Amino acid sequence: MEVFDALLNRRSVRRYKPDLPAREDLEKIAEAGLYAASGKGMQTVKIVIVTNPELIQKLREWNRVIGGWGEDVDPFYGAPALLLVLADRASPNHVYDGALAMGNMMLAAHALGLGSCWINRARQAFDTDEGKALLASLGVEGDLEGIGHCIVGVPDGPAPKAAPRKPGRVVWAE
Repeated sequence: MEVFDALLNRRSVRRYKPDLPAREDLEKIAEAGLYAASGKGMQTVKIVIVTNPELIQKLREWNRVIGGWGEDVDPFYGAPALLLVLADRASPNHVYDGALAMGNMMLAAHALGLGSCWINRARQAFDTDEGKALLASLGVEGDLEGIGHCIVGVPDGPAPKAAPRKPGRVVWAE
């Protein structure tokens, strides 16, 4: 897939089939995140690949409660996998590093024929004692900030079309 094709045609997917993506594909997506640019080359990002249905359900429920939604809302849109992006707070660039990793991962998922979507509220979930304990139980240590949940799966239906781009957002200074 051409880079520009991926950049211009990737869309957030909000409906997934229950099929779990191949382990190799999830590893490629995580690798793409690890290769994102990082401030001063510090590589502050850590990625947790989550395919355990019970853990996904726990994270889904935390996200739903933090978002203030009713029990009928699934903030992960039925995605069977997610890649949790965390970044070391010791770096002044950690949020930007994590954002670049998320972008790389969403583009990688698209290139592999998978859908993805950035889901917020990772910071709120993992700034809690329960969130920190969960990370510790997975062997994830450090003063980490949750940047986002990159949900991933096989799209259930066609990808949405891009909205027209708003004009006047590029300014030349010649």
